[in-house]
Amino acid sequence: MEQLNSIIKASKNILLISHINPDGDTLGSMCGLYSLVKDNFKKKCTMVTVSKIPQTYEFLPYIDEAVFIENMDLSREFDLAICVDVAAIDRCGDAQILFNKAKSTINIDHHGTNPEYAQINIIQPEASATAEVLVDISKNLNWQISKKTAESLYTAIVTDTGNFKFSNVTSRTMKFCAELLERGVNSSDIYQKCYESNSKNMVLFQSYCVNKAEFLNDDKIAYTIVYKKDLEKFNYNGEDFTDGLTEKLRAIKTTEIAFVIKELSQSVSKVSMRSRTKDVAKICSVFGGGGHKLAAGSVIKAKPKQAAALILEEIKKQNLC
Repeated sequence: MEQLNSIIKASKNILLISHINPDGDTLGSMCGLYSLVKDNFKKKCTMVTVSKIPQTYEFLPYIDEAVFIENMDLSREFDLAICVDVAAIDRCGDAQILFNKAKSTINIDHHGTNPEYAQINIIQPEASATAEVLVDISKNLNWQISKKTAESLYTAIVTDTGNFKFSNVTSRTMKFCAELLERGVNSSDIYQKCYESNSKNMVLFQSYCVNKAEFLNDDKIAYTIVYKKDLEKFNYNGEDFTDGLTEKLRAIKTTEIAFVIKELSQSVSKVSMRSRTKDVAKICSVFGGGGHKLAAGSVIKAKPKQAAALILEEIKKQNLC
């Protein structure tokens, strides 16, 4: 952490990188770190996103200053590049080009499968979210946390813990969130923006996906496939229609392993897996993915049905259900 402090002090041009298909943790952590550097070092970072920002998170402080990767000059060289919540370097897409050219690189994360790809790696697998790691860093380095910083970090923790429902919540998580609330965060407002602001089309789309879900092994396995044509049918507008869909399948009493297969292209699919007790990260790691024991994902070079078959075969092979 002291190295992080020193390098930020010495750097003139700083780049913050979020991961592809961004969630609340990577965006909240990026905006939170942007705010921390701005307030404590009087420096302005460049934030880059490699996918469209979900409408849900457009309220985050400073998010409107983030630059989409297609609008970035990839020949630019930064003094420092920091990845936040990026479990593997390929998860930052074309921003990897900028990361690799930076004079110094830092990786701040909470995924246990993170291979420590930067020069400096601050990884806390016991943390509920990368934002929790940033709160810990701030406390250790005596960085001041403003209301805007607190709002960003609190949002990140709330979304990565399912509003404090997931097993990754610890006493430290709650303690840190209490300290963020003391900065003036309106917890009710953030909850409503993150969990009660879904569009009608998104709600109908998820109902449709749950309705056509497949159940196997005495309903211990539940999965559904999302095709591009499904998204088009419900007037997909860039909003993350699949956000929370896997959790809906996992919430069924009999479900031990739930997953959603999303068609990215004709021959590439994305899988998102959840479980209450089974190590789904082991399954995803077989396909080059990873994450947490009970929540993981990967990208598979196969059509959706083929990807589902491969996942089911691996579940059987590892004797998980």
